[in-house]
Amino acid sequence: MYRPRSVTPRLARLFEAFPVVVVCGARQVGKTTLLRHVFPDLDYVVLDPALDIEGARAEPDLFLRNHPPPAIIDEIQYAPALVAAIKRRVDEAQAAPGLYLLSGSQQWQVMRSMAESLAGRAAFLDLTGFSIPELAGTTDRPAWLQRWIEDPAAVVTAPGHDMRRFETELLPWLWRGFLPGVYAVGADMVTDFWTGYHRTYVERDARLAGDISDWQQFGMFVRLIGTLTAQEVNYSQLGREIGMTPQTAQRWLRVLEGTFQWLAVPAFKGNVVKRVSSKPKGHMTDTGLVCHHALITTPSALAGHPLLGALFETAVACEIRKQAASLPGQTALHHWRSAGGAEVDLILERDGVLHPLEIKLTANPTRRDGRGLAAFRQAHSHLRVAPGALVCAVDRPRWLTEDTGVIPWNLL
Repeated sequence: MYRPRSVTPRLARLFEAFPVVVVCGARQVGKTTLLRHVFPDLDYVVLDPALDIEGARAEPDLFLRNHPPPAIIDEIQYAPALVAAIKRRVDEAQAAPGLYLLSGSQQWQVMRSMAESLAGRAAFLDLTGFSIPELAGTTDRPAWLQRWIEDPAAVVTAPGHDMRRFETELLPWLWRGFLPGVYAVGADMVTDFWTGYHRTYVERDARLAGDISDWQQFGMFVRLIGTLTAQEVNYSQLGREIGMTPQTAQRWLRVLEGTFQWLAVPAFKGNVVKRVSSKPKGHMTDTGLVCHHALITTPSALAGHPLLGALFETAVACEIRKQAASLPGQTALHHWRSAGGAEVDLILERDGVLHPLEIKLTANPTRRDGRGLAAFRQAHSHLRVAPGALVCAVDRPRWLTEDTGVIPWNLL
């Protein structure tokens, strides 16, 4: 069953405005399904890593002649030579909009080449796993993050009928994960799904992205990094844990990020120039894969597990990123940690305003849980800081302090 995606309206608008739209994302996030559902009448061709489909690599101009625009070309990373040929076609058409829809599973190499070659001609759209509004079927209304950015008080004081929540339990949500394919199988097949996903990722996507020769060691690295989700990244520690140099650990983490398995959140400082100088924080992009690597075989096994708090933070951080991606314009995410130890999990920066967001796995938040938000506000009183939000396991929104609201993790 097709689930409407939150990015669909933006995808349609981009194709009306740009000659080329590139949809990027991890394996099995639904790129092909989205493109074929939104544009069912367009010519469609999928490329292959082993076969040169219709001479796309050897004769790219002839390939494009046989597939005149508008057309969908899936897995574009398997035919890098097509990028220059597409650029020539776009220039010949005087950059008319709505020519090519491309998809790919890597940010590196071909994606970087396209960004350089098609500058001003292409728009890029990242697709992720299902968000909570997509799972709940409520993509026809603004998600809570957009409403919070526009008017925090309206979210907290909304009438009861506007306080709809995603009707599922927390542990199954974290354990199953967010990829569309995992929702097409029963609970008894989830482990098999993630086993196949890991093997395919390590043997195909990672190999193409990072020139990795030691598959066993890289597989161990992927499992280790999952246990460190929601933590600041220490490359020396990563190297010691698995017996490699910090440089190799950093390179492999870039492979994870380049294949959409890792969300890097840079540190925030008041001085823009120094924002990247502190340690970034990182999240695996799907808690289902982390649970699989941690040998957590049922949702009930998550209760009391040492990873539960980190998994909750990771899931909510990724959910906020998904909701932010559906907003028009640019939104940046940071994390903040002071020298004294105060921290805020996410700082959402948009239109010159900072929106601090703290994530806590608690059903009874207290003022103590919001101390990081207060410390951030005090340290950045010279900047435009909006009311803070504490996202946790409560049953309804409310105010914790005068400038800190409490938001249910499953608020729609």
